[in-house]
Amino acid sequence: MPRGGKKSHKGRGKQFSNPEEIDRQMKAQRELEANDGVERESASGSEEESSSDDEQPKRKGVEGLIEIENPNRVSQKSKKVTEVDVSAPKELSRREREEIEKQKAKERYMKLHLEGKTDQARADLARLAIIKKQREDAAKKRDELRKEKDAEDTKSKR
Repeated sequence: MPRGGKKSHKGRGKQFSNPEEIDRQMKAQRELEANDGVERESASGSEEESSSDDEQPKRKGVEGLIEIENPNRVSQKSKKVTEVDVSAPKELSRREREEIEKQKAKERYMKLHLEGKTDQARADLARLAIIKKQREDAAKKRDELRKEKDAEDTKSKR
């Protein structure tokens, strides 16, 4: 516990807006802007002379003084169903592209490996040849030993 005793928090607790409340406020704001636009159109339709300032909405703060274009800001544009091109090939992400390249390289290597053209395949084939030769030699020795044993057995029985 701190020396000064229990100290309470001074200041106000944080209040967070409800997402539904934010949505309602945004809808109300859009409706107001739409209504203002309709009133301006009706007013400019009756008056022949309309200045270019009336057409653009009034900007708040410094926006009216400085033209700001943020290249990083992406505006959400919804496409119509008629504009969407289904036949166009879908671009793959980097990870998907790398995964496909990896699989193709593995298939290529396995094909060469089965044909015996890779270093590992050559080493495997050489190892197999040595093992086959050893097994053949061992089989010959067993046959010879069996024949000798049979010959001894037949001599001993006589």
